[in-house]
Amino acid sequence: MEFEYIEKKEQGRFINRYDVHYKMVDGNEKVYEMISRNPDLKTFEDLQNRKEDAVAIIMHDESGEKILINREFRMATGRWVYNFPAGLIDPGETPEQAARRELKEETGLDILRIDQWWGPCYSAIGFSNERNACCVGVAGGSFSESTSFQEEIEPRWYTKSEVKELLATEPFAVRTQAYCYCWING
Repeated sequence: MEFEYIEKKEQGRFINRYDVHYKMVDGNEKVYEMISRNPDLKTFEDLQNRKEDAVAIIMHDESGEKILINREFRMATGRWVYNFPAGLIDPGETPEQAARRELKEETGLDILRIDQWWGPCYSAIGFSNERNACCVGVAGGSFSESTSFQEEIEPRWYTKSEVKELLATEPFAVRTQAYCYCWING
């Protein structure tokens, strides 16, 4: 693969659409459609996105017997989907500050402990270079309604048997589905 250039197609409020032009080994020219949170992609290096745009928050209760999952309406799917709490990192925030803020905003809960941060991960590598910081830990407190007027979120603690049933019957975000599958079978 030989990178040629990036062409910006549309500037959005939160995301931007680009065409990435390149040549395959056989010499055929290709155009790859993608989106990015970066409003100014220009180079091949820019595609690699060296900073986190968002956080994904995987929290268990203090007993370790339950996992926190949001049931949220996602307009792009036109339906309710099960997903871990997540959100964008605001300018000037660290990933940990964003995780604490997002969890509080979406669920009312507090992070009691972060046990692990995972290495670089991407939200949807098939069409975006959005990069996430992902933490795993323990949360506690009381649920409250989301403070966001742009999201409909119903947070809840789930047991392994409840998650097993959800995995068989309900739509999930893929990272949530994969982690939950490992959790119930681990």
